[in-house]
Amino acid sequence: MASVQDPCSFASSSKCTTKHLNLSYHVDFERRVLKGKVALTVEVLEDRCSTTLDTRDLTIFSATANGQSAKFNMGPEHSFLGTPLEITLPFELSRGQQVIVEVAYETAPKATALQWLTPDQTAGKKQPYLFSQCQAIHCRTMIPCQDTPSVKHSYYAQVSVPQELVAVMSAIRDGQAPDPEDSSRLVYRFRQPVAMPSYLIAIVVGALESRYQIGPRSLVWSEKEFVDKAAFEFSETENMLKTAESLVGPYVWGQYDILVLPPSFPYGGMENPCLTFATPTLLVGGHTRVIAHEISHSWTGNLVTNKTWEHFWLNEGHTVYLERMIGRSMESEQFRQFKAMGGWKELQESVKTFGADNPLTNLVPSLQDVNPDDAFSSVPYEKGFALLYHLEELLGGPVVFMGFVKSYIQMFAYGSATTEEWKAYLFTYFQDKVDVLNKVDWNAWMHTPGMPPVKPQYDTTMADSCIALCSKWTKAGEADLGGFTAADLTTLSSHQVIEFLSLLLQEEPLPLTHVKRMQEAYDFNSCINAEIRARWLRLCVKSRWEEAVPKALQMATEQGRMKFTRPLPLVENLTGDSLVWFCPPLAVCVSL
Repeated sequence: MASVQDPCSFASSSKCTTKHLNLSYHVDFERRVLKGKVALTVEVLEDRCSTTLDTRDLTIFSATANGQSAKFNMGPEHSFLGTPLEITLPFELSRGQQVIVEVAYETAPKATALQWLTPDQTAGKKQPYLFSQCQAIHCRTMIPCQDTPSVKHSYYAQVSVPQELVAVMSAIRDGQAPDPEDSSRLVYRFRQPVAMPSYLIAIVVGALESRYQIGPRSLVWSEKEFVDKAAFEFSETENMLKTAESLVGPYVWGQYDILVLPPSFPYGGMENPCLTFATPTLLVGGHTRVIAHEISHSWTGNLVTNKTWEHFWLNEGHTVYLERMIGRSMESEQFRQFKAMGGWKELQESVKTFGADNPLTNLVPSLQDVNPDDAFSSVPYEKGFALLYHLEELLGGPVVFMGFVKSYIQMFAYGSATTEEWKAYLFTYFQDKVDVLNKVDWNAWMHTPGMPPVKPQYDTTMADSCIALCSKWTKAGEADLGGFTAADLTTLSSHQVIEFLSLLLQEEPLPLTHVKRMQEAYDFNSCINAEIRARWLRLCVKSRWEEAVPKALQMATEQGRMKFTRPLPLVENLTGDSLVWFCPPLAVCVSL
């Protein structure tokens, strides 16, 4: 596979590549820092090369190479890429040889990968909490490394924490023991034998419990306040894993645990290997299948990875495609079509927010001098899915195209790919249908901003009832309001209720009398499903119902998930002419 320079990394993977990391951390909650050492096993790809690592806001104490002291130099600081760390080896190496480079360092309290929570920010309110979020280029704030998805490596770690706390990582747990240097602390050990990119390294330290085995390879972790609900909510995890394996092959990571983070966690989920992160807003009192997206990442993203963040759609478009194929297997084709329709609307919102001519709405954007965080949106997810669905229709349907997706994963497993490599393999796999593929407007799909050149025609069976109920409310006069009852929703799934409210949000504001009647009939104020609750509150405030404002502010402050806090309204003058709104949410996997 061809070498590609990553515009978001100082480390040139064409000169040397990391094969393994050995991490040692001392977690200091009082100072909010990790004091650590990392030993990188580096393979030299060019004769007489130096080693350049990505760092950001790290204090470097020393560097060695095979135990010998090595000179190091910190380059000029970049606003979001950080500072290159160049290490000069004290001896010459030839291509193919390996060297162990060890760096002693300390993170900064402001490290963007690390979130230090006070006890008040946790569910338990008694112990502090630490979690990391390295995607896309934040790992360099907690480890000096080749922080690019083009480099994949295994890792081993040992983490010293106060003995009343528990540490977990995106790796297999490998035991614990008293810290030989401090009897008040424990050292937790971890091993990750499967090569993975740096952005998937994750650490959590807190008052964690795991009381439930929800499957032969799955535990649920959380603070004790969430552990019972989480075990119930994610009880279908093993069924989803088996369904995914039937579609794309064996799950290679061994363990698949789910960690429910404190309410302040800003994302819906994160696909860290062996330890998926999940927001407590997913705990809705039903057997949720939202986790299907993160499960799918075990193959598309974690096993096969975008080579640079410019090709992020390879991760997310394929993951959405696989997630919806899991839904097809466990529910129905109509369910897959329904979810795809919702995704198309999310894509329309993102394109509208960015602007239809914004190059960041390209499926393959240029990230030269662009922070990849600024480019994250639903575009790689839903524009990517739309392309794959379009190809599915052209090439023989879901079963035929799923065969390609499985073969693509097998071809690039344990490595990284670019769009060009993916496309070349697509043409190879469908070599008998090259004439069909040549008719696809690849430039319009890949390198043109705005909506895709082809709008899919999805089955509207599940959406029709949502559309009908929305139309009934928008057309109703005050004399018709008595005709609405709780029975209106009895045949709708939670997914359809969400769609019904989403459709209403696209219409002109409902009269206040209608919104109050909707509360009487459906009692949305009592709903614990965060997806429904957020849309309901937006609808209420859009109709200027003053009683909804405290509830909207409560939702914006009792949890930190950006998907819900960003679109909630900030009210300047409820009775006047102006309402100020936050921008619509930009989806992140991230399993946004």
